[in-house]
Amino acid sequence: MATTTRGKVLRELEGRGRGTCPLCKRKRIKLLYDNTDKNGQTIKVCKCCRPKKILKKKTN
Repeated sequence: MATTTRGKVLRELEGRGRGTCPLCKRKRIKLLYDNTDKNGQTIKVCKCCRPKKILKKKTN
């Protein structure tokens, strides 16, 4: 990937994709992953708080 296009999507987001994670309360961290809260609303969370189903490896 060319270095000129890397992170282009993040530059277009508000705050360049950074903010305070609503789950762990870390500040100025990238919020890239979707997660649902108790009310069923979709929220953006950090890498540490992402849903565990994404982390599972495929077994052959």
